[in-house]
Amino acid sequence: MTSPVSEHYQKLLGPVYSWMIGDVEAATARADAELEAVGLPLNGAGTAIDLGAGFGMHSLPLARRGYEVIAMDNYQPLLAELRSRAGSLAIRTVNADLLDFKSHVAQPVDVILCMGDTLTHLVDVASVEAVFDAAAAALIRGGVFVSTFRDYVSTELLGDARFILVRSDENRILTCFLEYSNATVRVHDVLQERVAGQWHLRLSSYPKLRLSPEWVVSELMTRGFTVRREVGLSGMVRVVARR
Repeated sequence: MTSPVSEHYQKLLGPVYSWMIGDVEAATARADAELEAVGLPLNGAGTAIDLGAGFGMHSLPLARRGYEVIAMDNYQPLLAELRSRAGSLAIRTVNADLLDFKSHVAQPVDVILCMGDTLTHLVDVASVEAVFDAAAAALIRGGVFVSTFRDYVSTELLGDARFILVRSDENRILTCFLEYSNATVRVHDVLQERVAGQWHLRLSSYPKLRLSPEWVVSELMTRGFTVRREVGLSGMVRVVARR
């Protein structure tokens, strides 16, 4: 069964995702700086898995650092974009649900990334726990699991602050509205596009999990990780867990 998140990407967000990011090269450079901050070496070796890889914002700099990368995403057009950017870099793209990543890994790996709010896109907390279990089982001793996600728990936006302008230009405006419940925050995306001089409106929404950073750290520690919590890109929480 297709998840609400997958449906949302197919219906609205996927085709405009790279546009939403803006300057893709600049975004990739920021991701490379983030890998540096995490402590991944410039001359890395071994295998890295990028869960929710998208167009390759982290996969590309991982491969440039010397890793053989398995880039997983369930939206094929973004993986095709990654493939077009990768050239001869050692990146294998896999169009699959990230919960199935262990079935695409033949041996223990050195690095697992789950960046850019990917964790909150999972269907429920049990799925997040399953990813943590799989990461703990898949990593070599000393391997590292890194995730970034938005903290929708500590601060709840109220009133008009729940309307967020994501990006706009002369032909496209993307706004989102956040609707909070106990376990999730529903993201309503409002996309206005000008085609042949006429503005068209497209609407879609999907739930994101409200994950407490303290809970994420605690769950990883119970699985034998040594964990540190940091500030990541765009104000996201970054959790670095070493096996």
